[in-house]
Amino acid sequence: MPHDKTAPTSRNDSQIVPAYPGPSNPIEVVDMHTGGEPLRIITSGYPDIPGTNILAKRRYAKDHLDHLRRFLMFEPRGHYDMYGAILVEPSLPDANLAVLFIHNEGYSTMCGHAILALGRYAIDYGLVKAVEPVTTVNIECPCGLVRAEVEVSNGKTGKVRFSSVPSFMFANDVSLQLADGTAFKTDIGYGGAFYAILDAGQFDIAITPENVGRLTRLAEEICQAVNDSVTLAHPDHDDLAFLYGAILTDGRDAFEASATRNICVFAKNQVDRSPTGSGVSARLAIQHAKGLIAPGDIRVFESVIGSSFEGSVEATTSCGPHEAIIASVKGKAHYSGKASFWYEEDDEVGRGFIVG
Repeated sequence: MPHDKTAPTSRNDSQIVPAYPGPSNPIEVVDMHTGGEPLRIITSGYPDIPGTNILAKRRYAKDHLDHLRRFLMFEPRGHYDMYGAILVEPSLPDANLAVLFIHNEGYSTMCGHAILALGRYAIDYGLVKAVEPVTTVNIECPCGLVRAEVEVSNGKTGKVRFSSVPSFMFANDVSLQLADGTAFKTDIGYGGAFYAILDAGQFDIAITPENVGRLTRLAEEICQAVNDSVTLAHPDHDDLAFLYGAILTDGRDAFEASATRNICVFAKNQVDRSPTGSGVSARLAIQHAKGLIAPGDIRVFESVIGSSFEGSVEATTSCGPHEAIIASVKGKAHYSGKASFWYEEDDEVGRGFIVG
């Protein structure tokens, strides 16, 4: 049976009835994908989101507009693994645009595949004037300002490269156990979000589409074990200090010419079809901290479906007490289409549901 996700949100001082768009005032979107991972960009029809900074806007959307996240991400308009971007007013002076990221569980702090898509979108839809051969697009995210560099040739946008926020290894070789007693070791890295990053070979599972179900269940258990035993902290803000997901890899962390494959399971067991931009940033930070990759080495990171990003260590820096890097991640996003969404009052399941 569908899970009912339509309970009204509430303000601190009074109960309110969520407002949904109608045929005369629909929510309009542009859909893209990066390496197979979807991005639904909300272009109009979304209520204004107040807040003095991006984290305040994120909290407001979570507290007061979460019914619209479900409306756009869940069935019948979306699906379990849908991902979205809400464009909001920037609070940083250098930002060309600001964005809140949404998914099946809530609101993430960073999303690399979305940055790669939004770089193209910002130019193609006139938010930033095109400059050949490379146009810079500054995107304010909950984790900070991210600079995207968009290739432009003969007026057409192409591949996009972004420089990450300071990314670092939070912990390495942490010994933990699954609920059934199986022992494993994991690193924990930050690339705009925190991930448990570990070799799937510890469980004798290959990173293949056929194994996605097993890998997803395993990632859920790994995240539970980490959350039960590790207290995360970020030097900049407590809102960033949460485990976003687990990244299971093929174990090939030392630099080489051939690609290394991983699968990222984030939020509520959501499977990333791309290599995961923030995850690649976190993997690079760990590899650099362990002396496995040098600045300037370009590594190919491959997703569970075989799509790829290029990643490298652009620079070294610090983040509070942590030695950190600025990661460079490059890929290409593509357009899928446009849509207008609205709600009919007698549609009992039309406010959004998920099955399972």
